[in-house]
Amino acid sequence: MKVVFLGTPDFAVAPLKKIIDGRHEVVAVVTQPDRPKGRSAKLVFSPVKEVALNYGIHVIQFEKISAEGVETLRALDADIFVTCAFGQILSQEIIDIPKYGIINIHASLLPKYRGAAPIQWCIINGEKVTGVTIMKTEIGVDTGDMIMQRQLAIGENETAGELFERLSALGADMINDALDSIEDGSAVYTLQDHSAATRVKMLKKQDGAIVWSKSAKEVFNLVRGMNPWPCAYTYFCRKIIKIWAVEICHNVRSNGLPGEVLICDAKNGIIVACGEGAVKISELQLEGAKRMSAKDFLLGRSFAVGERFTGETE
Repeated sequence: MKVVFLGTPDFAVAPLKKIIDGRHEVVAVVTQPDRPKGRSAKLVFSPVKEVALNYGIHVIQFEKISAEGVETLRALDADIFVTCAFGQILSQEIIDIPKYGIINIHASLLPKYRGAAPIQWCIINGEKVTGVTIMKTEIGVDTGDMIMQRQLAIGENETAGELFERLSALGADMINDALDSIEDGSAVYTLQDHSAATRVKMLKKQDGAIVWSKSAKEVFNLVRGMNPWPCAYTYFCRKIIKIWAVEICHNVRSNGLPGEVLICDAKNGIIVACGEGAVKISELQLEGAKRMSAKDFLLGRSFAVGERFTGETE
């Protein structure tokens, strides 16, 4: 089949490469416009555009697909469109263009975690299992019939960034089988149980604020889910401290106030009270400084026992 691939970030790279290396033909790649990056504001290509150019595949970029853009897509005369973290909602007019419609690679076990940032939210919510669903795109957000679904276990200490990589690889392993089944007519389209659906919002930086009155387990999950972006953070003396990694302290009984430093020394590390239990900070980043381990941090400075971290919402 002739395929148009619509995607933008790193998550879409492995599936795109898998299709290119398979038996189906990628006739064009559609991605978001180049964006400024860093202090220099130099324009950089999306990861998907980089791959397409390396393979000599035609690239089309839309800030938003206009009426003229619809005609550009129609002129490609593709059999099917594949979307993967494209970043735009498609109109019914676009959905109706290809012969076999549009399919999407979604990083959750639908109908759970419809919407943006399903990888991060499943970790924040303490899920043990997640996966990838390949579904038929319709006008609703992640509401289309499911074609294929595979699951994987979430590691006890796994971060969103680590899970991101594994789910991208899983989606890549699935996509050509899904395309083959659609082409030969063997694909089974399964209606989602809409009554069991959950919807998650797009992540914002402020979602990373640690609320220390929550349990140690909830703080632990938030820190994992926010790594690498936008990163969990807290305040100390009105300055932001990014918290990259914590451990749950199962053997520490905490009578301190939420956010209170219970222990801070080279032997035991930095242990902070939560609403229930305590966590040990193992990696942090002071405002204006480099990311470092708690061990390295304690070589040159420390927090005083009894001082408190505070959260933006507290």
